Amino acid sequence: MKQYNILFLCTHNSARSILGEALASTHPSGRLIGYSAGSTPGTSINPIAEKLAIEMGMDPAKLKSKSWDVFGEPNAPKMDFIITVCDNAAGEVCPFWPGNPVTAHWGFPDPSQVQGSDLEKKTAFINVMNGLKQRIDILASMPLDKLDSMSLKEIHTQL
Repeated sequence: MKQYNILFLCTHNSARSILGEALASTHPSGRLIGYSAGSTPGTSINPIAEKLAIEMGMDPAKLKSKSWDVFGEPNAPKMDFIITVCDNAAGEVCPFWPGNPVTAHWGFPDPSQVQGSDLEKKTAFINVMNGLKQRIDILASMPLDKLDSMSLKEIHTQL
């Protein structure tokens, strides 16, 4: 079975994109290999996102905030899909992506901006995680070799 590389982009690569990477990488279909990056990456992963990713089965050693520039380098994995998960990253000029990957924007509110109790903060992360999971489940069930950008954007509008 062919596996497809999917890159989740967000500004700081500390929460939403990390959850997307973990969900894709641990998806039961085995069809996806998740990656994540940011335009201006932070110095660390949000602890709630990190805990959720590890609970999904993600290798903690792979959970790093990194620049999207590393995926534009000649030796970088070729991406089949690139998905922005925050409005800031969607509006930025992205680097050149070798191989002409299918792109889409699946916007989610930043859970790390939620104020309140620890439970309220964790709930915000779980809501984003569940939203991403729904879209990734749909994506993984589709004929991935035939998808285009419009099809990928449709996944976001179906829910």
